[in-house]
Amino acid sequence: MLPLSNLINFSDSPSRVVIIGGGITGLTTAYRLHQLIKKNKLPIEVKLLEASKKVGGILRTEKRDGFLLEQGPDAFISTKPWAIELCRDLGLADQLIKPNLDNPRSFIVRAGQLQPVPEGFYLMAPSSLRPFLASPIFSWRGKLRMIMDLFLPTKDVSTDESLEDFVVRRLGREAFDRMAQPMIGGIYSANPKKLSLQATMPQFLQLEQKYGSIIRALMETMSERSSGARYGIFRTFDQGIQVLVNELLKKLPVGMVETGSMVTKITKIMKPEKNDVWNIEVNNQSETNLVADQLCLALPATQMTQLLSSDIPKLSCLLESVSYASSATVNLAFSRAQIKHHLGGMGFVVPAIEDRSITACTFSSLKFPYRAPEGQVLLRAFIGGALQQHLLDYSDNDLLNLVLADLQDLLGIIGQPILSQICRWDRSSPQYNLGHLERISQINLAVSKIKGLELAGNAFHGVGIPDCVNSGNKAAESIFKSLSSDMNKS
Repeated sequence: MLPLSNLINFSDSPSRVVIIGGGITGLTTAYRLHQLIKKNKLPIEVKLLEASKKVGGILRTEKRDGFLLEQGPDAFISTKPWAIELCRDLGLADQLIKPNLDNPRSFIVRAGQLQPVPEGFYLMAPSSLRPFLASPIFSWRGKLRMIMDLFLPTKDVSTDESLEDFVVRRLGREAFDRMAQPMIGGIYSANPKKLSLQATMPQFLQLEQKYGSIIRALMETMSERSSGARYGIFRTFDQGIQVLVNELLKKLPVGMVETGSMVTKITKIMKPEKNDVWNIEVNNQSETNLVADQLCLALPATQMTQLLSSDIPKLSCLLESVSYASSATVNLAFSRAQIKHHLGGMGFVVPAIEDRSITACTFSSLKFPYRAPEGQVLLRAFIGGALQQHLLDYSDNDLLNLVLADLQDLLGIIGQPILSQICRWDRSSPQYNLGHLERISQINLAVSKIKGLELAGNAFHGVGIPDCVNSGNKAAESIFKSLSSDMNKS
């Protein structure tokens, strides 16, 4: 423990906040906190520390040779309001675009062929029987088993159930293997045998309880007749997802964000007759320690574990229980003439039973405008995830060859790509495994007993951009409320 005389404050302001992590969650936390401080005119100073040279985390866009390459997520859903609200607040609403809905469908690989997802099919079950029964994706035996969902009894939902167990119980093995595993498992880069349905898709449990059948529930509630994902709910920016990162950074005061600043250790310091403070050891050019009244960790749980291990081992141990999977995004550009397939949709997913290297592929330049020059096509393939972690051990050249082999076979591609780019995301996808909600409840309880500490990010209550924005908002509001209360008392 360091004596207080050795600790360096970053100004004489009475209250200080340090946010560690400059991804979308950390940036949102800093932005929302800055708004609250400015509105209420309170003397609170904020510093955001990011270890890498760039902020934004996996939200990265690159423009090259007329192509717009999304290295991480390419869009967010609008049904969760927090990202849309942030865009409006930042003045970005007029830059938001929807997917091209001329062909609002996706495909599933079956026996080496791309088959269109039946109209009205939603993730694991049909909302319309006729197109489902006509689809070659499922055998007749598989179809009959799925229809049995209309007559099966419901199950008590007090215990957590995996995605695989739920779908097999309600709709059968074929429904899981051919549709639910690639569709839902792919969203979370997860192993469906371990994926908690309560933590990821609780709406299906609710539908089972209310309607007694997933198919009956979808038939009564689904109105949009697209196939696969409901593409109309997605939003992005005309110039790519990094627009959001850039605008957040622009709205923050100069000097608030420090990149290239890796935090190596945090320590809670006891102050007699005053609130405790945090000592933050930073590995950057200045090599100075920072002191904060409030600390927000907007990091993957694995990094939180490392920082908290020596000073708060119990919380560190709880965070260690959140596991992660790695993946890679591969952007590939071709002349349209190189691709034999008609590409009449948004993309396709690949069931694990097909034994391919890629898990999915998006037809990026058909999905959104401004992604490729006229007469050329941009594709985004995905590799890795919980079921294929071993593939991430391959070199970039070997990964590219694996992806090309699959795409050449499935899309009839001739020749080499005009350009290619591989982006690896090491341990970037938190795994919401069975018992996740209970684990997060224990983490929240432990954090509530530590004054001046907030945890935020995609490890807890949702993995998407809106979820991260919501997490950042809540962290900022909690920090501001705590500091305001302390100031009122003094």
